[in-house]
Amino acid sequence: MKSLKDNLSSIIVCLFELCVGILLFIDPVEFASGIIRGAGVILVLVGALNILKYFTSEVLLAVQGQYLFKGLLAAACGVFCIFRARWFVATFSILTIVYAVAILAAGLGKVQWAVDMIRMRLKEWYFSAVSAVLSIFCSLIILANPFSTTKVLWQFTAVVLILEAVFDIIVLVRNPVPKKGSSTDR
Repeated sequence: MKSLKDNLSSIIVCLFELCVGILLFIDPVEFASGIIRGAGVILVLVGALNILKYFTSEVLLAVQGQYLFKGLLAAACGVFCIFRARWFVATFSILTIVYAVAILAAGLGKVQWAVDMIRMRLKEWYFSAVSAVLSIFCSLIILANPFSTTKVLWQFTAVVLILEAVFDIIVLVRNPVPKKGSSTDR
C-alpha cells in the first residue's frame, strides 16, 4: 500500500495514458479531432479575454500589449481548429513523429531506471527493462512508419501507449523508488 501512496501521481499519469490510449485505439481520427476542437475552444476563450482586456485596459497599456491583435488572432485560430479539426488530423502526421520521439526519450529514461534497479538490487528489475525495450522498439517502428494509413499508425501508437502505461504501473507498484537514506537491500 505504501508503494501506491508514494507513487500516486505517477500512477494517475499512467492511468490517464491508458485511457487516452484506449480512446485513441477505438477511433483515432475522432479522438484527435476532439482534442483539436477542445484546443480551438480554449483559443477562442483566450481570444475573447484578450479582446476584452484591450477594451478595458488603459489606452497606452492596451496599445503596447497588442491585446486586440492577440485576441483576434487567437480567436481566428480557435475557430479554424473547431471547424477544420479533420484538416489537422489529415495533414499533421508530424504529431506521430513528435510522439515517437517522446516515446524514445521515455524509453531511454527507462533504461536508466532498469539499470538503477539492478544497481540497487531491486527484484523484478526486468519489468522496467522490458518496458524500456518495448518503448524504444515501438518508437523506432513509429518513426519508420511502415503503415498503410494514418489511422493504422494512430492505432499502433495507441497500443504502444496502452502497453507502456500498463508496464509503468506494474513497475511503480512493485518497485517504488526508495527514499533518500533508506536501505536498498531486499
